[in-house]
Formats: sequence, C-alpha cells, structure tokens
Amino acid sequence: MSFKIKNLTVKNFMSVGNATQAVNFDRRDLTLVLGENLDLGGDDSGARNGTGKTTIINALSYGLYGQALTNIKRDNLINKTNAKNMLVTIDFEVNGQDYRIERGRKHNILKLYVDGQEQEGYADDSQGDSRETQQDIERLLGMKHDMFKHVLALNTYTEPFLSMRANDQRTIIEQLLGITILSEKAEALKNQIKLTKESITEEEIRIKAVQDANKRIAEQIENLKRRQKLWSAKHEEDIVTLERGLMDLANVNIEFEIQAHKDLSAYHDRVKKKTECDKWIRSLKADYAKEEKLYQKLKGEIKDLDDHKCYACGSLLHDADRGMILENKNKQYSDCQNHMLTLQAKADEYQDQLDTLGTIGSAPKVIYDSLEKALDHRNTLEKLVEQLDRRRDEQDPYAEQIVDMETSALEEVTWDKINTLTQFKEHQEFLLKLLTNKDSFVRKRIIDQNLAYLNTRLGAYLQAIGLPHEVKFLNDLNVEITELGRELDFDNLSRGERNRLILSLSFAFRDVWESLYMPINLLFIDEMIDSGMDSSGVENSLAILKKMSRERNKSIFLVSHKDELAGRVNNVMKVIKENGFTSYENFSE
Repeated sequence: MSFKIKNLTVKNFMSVGNATQAVNFDRRDLTLVLGENLDLGGDDSGARNGTGKTTIINALSYGLYGQALTNIKRDNLINKTNAKNMLVTIDFEVNGQDYRIERGRKHNILKLYVDGQEQEGYADDSQGDSRETQQDIERLLGMKHDMFKHVLALNTYTEPFLSMRANDQRTIIEQLLGITILSEKAEALKNQIKLTKESITEEEIRIKAVQDANKRIAEQIENLKRRQKLWSAKHEEDIVTLERGLMDLANVNIEFEIQAHKDLSAYHDRVKKKTECDKWIRSLKADYAKEEKLYQKLKGEIKDLDDHKCYACGSLLHDADRGMILENKNKQYSDCQNHMLTLQAKADEYQDQLDTLGTIGSAPKVIYDSLEKALDHRNTLEKLVEQLDRRRDEQDPYAEQIVDMETSALEEVTWDKINTLTQFKEHQEFLLKLLTNKDSFVRKRIIDQNLAYLNTRLGAYLQAIGLPHEVKFLNDLNVEITELGRELDFDNLSRGERNRLILSLSFAFRDVWESLYMPINLLFIDEMIDSGMDSSGVENSLAILKKMSRERNKSIFLVSHKDELAGRVNNVMKVIKENGFTSYENFSE
C-alpha cells in the first residue's frame, strides 16, 4: 500500500495568474524552494517575501481538502486580479491506482477521476466543496486535514502539536496510533444499533396495535383514579386550610379590635391637640419673657429721664431733648405692656384647652395596623365560614365512573420479543463503549503496541537534530519533556529548541503513520528551519532531510529564505513573482 502525489497544477490561485503553473512531485530527492520578487528588484531579503512559495502548499491543501493550510476563506484563494476561473488539479496514486482531483471556484467545481475516468458519484459542479464528496476523498487518502498538516505539509503557521489543547492533541495522536479505526468500526456498530432500535420500535407499535382497545380503558381508569386521588387530596387539604384559617381568625375578638381602632384614632387626636397646645404655650411664654425683659428696661430708662438724666450715658438733658425722648419711651413702654397682656391672654386660652383635654392616658392596644385590616378580618371570617360549609358538602365526582369502568376486562400482552431485542441492544452498546471509551482495554492495547515505536523514532530524531532534551509520550497520551531530570513545558524551550522538537515530532509522526498505514512520497517543510534555528540546527535538519530523501525515496521540498543553502542541495526551484503573478522555474541540477 502506498500514497504517491505526482503532480500539481494551479490556475488563478492566490498569486498564480491565468497562466497554468505545474509542479512535479514524482521525484526522489531534496528540492530547495527559493523566491525572487522581480517587482521589488529581486536583490534584497525583502524581495524574497510574498513571491508565492507557500502558494504551492496551500494549493495542495485546497486540492485535497477544500481548504487552505491556514484560515483563509475559500473565495480569498481566488487570484484578486482575475477574480474567477480558479482551478487546482492534483494527480496522485493510491495502491497502484491513478486518481485526479479537480477543484475550483468561480465557477465552482469538484471532480474525481479514477484511471482517467470521471466518477459521476463524485461530481459537484454547483458547490465545489460537497461535504459527502470530501468525506469520500478523505477515506481514499486515509488522512484528515489536521494530520496532513503534521506529517506532509509542515508550516510555521500551523499550531505546533505541543501547543494544542489536550483534546486536540488526543484527536491527532489517536488518529496516528490507529485509534480512529476503532471509531470507524464504532460508526458501523452505531448503524446496527439504530437498526435494532428500529426493530424494537416496530415491535412496540405491533403490541400497541394489539392492546389499543383495552389499553384505552386502562388509561382512562388510571387517569380517573389519578384525578380522584388529586381531588381527594385537594378536598382534604382545602378543608384543613379553611379550618385552620377559621381557627386563626377566631382567636381574635374582632369587634373589640374594631372598637379599639376607633378609640386609638380618638387617642391620637387628643395627643395631637395636647402637643399643639404645649408647643404654643412654650412659644408664648418665651415671647412673654422677652417682652418682660424689655418692659423692665424701658421702666428704668423712663425713671432716668424723670431725673433729667440720659438713660444711655447718664449726663443731664435739656428740657427740649428730654421731652421728646420721654414721649417716645413712654409709647414703647405702653406698647410693651399691651403686647404682654396679649401674650398672657393667648397662653391662658391654650392652657384652658389643655385643662379641658385632661389626662391623655395610654394608647389602646390593637393587633392590626389599621382599621381597614380589622374590617377585612371580619369579612374574611364570614367568607371562610361559607366556603367551609360548601366544601364539606361536595361529593366525589369520580367514584361512580371508576366503579362502572373497572368492570371492563383487559387483554394480556407479552413483551418477550422486546426483551430479547433490548438485551441485544445493550450488548451492542457495550461493544460500542469498548470501541469509544478512552479507558477501554482495546484502545489501551493498540496504544501500548504503537507508543513504544513512536517514542523510539522521536528519540532518534531528537538525537540526530541535536536537541538534548528527552521527550516521550506516556500511556495516557500526555507528553513529558525533561532535561537532565528536570521536567519542562513546551514553552520553556527556546524558539530554536521548539523548532527542533516540532520537526523531530513531525518526522516521528510520519514514521508511525507509514508503518501503520502506507508510505507517502511527498514532504513539504515551509520555512521551518528559517525560524530561530542556529547553524547547527540547520545543518542537522538538512542532513536528516537528505538522508530521508536518499534512503527512503522521498520527494522533499524545503521552502526557505536561506539562499546559501542552494549550494547544499542538488535541486533548486525558483518561485518568481513578476508583474504581480507567480511562476515556477524548472528544477536545476
């Protein structure tokens, strides 16, 4: 068994224009992919960016899976200048049989050819991304898109395996170790369980048809009994509630309470009047004291004036001045006397009112906050008496109906077949758990068989690439990273160390995949050795790739900005961007 990608052609895909570009993958060597942007002059490092090197991998990903390697919308994959007629064609071989996929947008198309013959069941000219068709293609490839990104098309934009969430890591590692085969069998078993459930349903329908007549009677009887029980419980509950309510209300002498509220209202009126009288008396007494003080002052000043003395300084006054001042002081003296009499009279009036009120006493005690609530108590009491009498006189409305219907006979029904089918379904569901439960001994046995090989290959690649850390997968599929006995996280590593680990892990994944499923001829590494890798890491990585292409007959494409690597490989492919469009030069020896 083998999977060989032979050829890729692209048209109006991303930076590739209307002139169809082709890339031959049916090789057995290492190819360095370099870029040159003639629109920017092609001389400095900036002119090597944006030429369309990654376009090859995105086109391969789109052709096989209907999506780019990164999160690019499908319509944004169409060349912006021409804006239509995008087409990607991939020729590949699976187990000696030739296939071709044609996939495009505007106009949308998805076609699959087998040995040159178009397969009608796969054609989808309306959508270009039929879900059912894509599932068939992925079954043919034997690899899902997430695994494709980790074993065939390595890219710096792909989230590293060790940075993924635990569930996402488990999904990939289970697919790698063959656990997904169990999932496929589980899907088939689910279909069988569905058929068993349908048989149970059919038997239930048949039994229901047999017993419909007497079942209706039984249901009606049960329904009536249920209603009778509810009615009896409610009837008893209502009587107890009404009796308890009457008992609570009867504990209060409501007529006495009503009279107490009336007496309380009169008490508050007297208190209010007394408070007002006290307030006025205090105010009048204060005013009277002020006037009395003024009265005494004026009296003294007039005496001084009678002695021809100034009341202010004590000096002698002339008759003319004295007469005018004395006249003014006498008028003030008279006004003060009158005001004092008036104040005293008003104070006496309020005192008479106080004497009339007499002793206020204490406030009458009441239960309710207001007279309205006390009156409501009396009304409620009368209504409760009426309701209780009426409720006690009610008769059970269901007793006679139940007695009449219980005379009907019920036909016996057997459930033997359903019981047998149910036991069979439970057995199927148990088998399904063995296939799907992560703690199942079946899954654990498969993991144990393949995990040792994965760790062996990973250790070999780590040594070859020059990373001193020990990395291994545990039985629970978690990953342990240690250095000199110290446990580390992936993010503890430097950028260069992470890149070495990412490459080693992807190479190990690929070895396990090929040992369990089938060899793959193609490997893309897109700028992975450019990112934070020192010269030693670059040399070690290049040595691994050369050995892989030489000893295992792989077609390896190394996308890089490092022009100095051109002298280290036999084949170089130039990706040239000119006038806004990308083209690919032939391989050179």
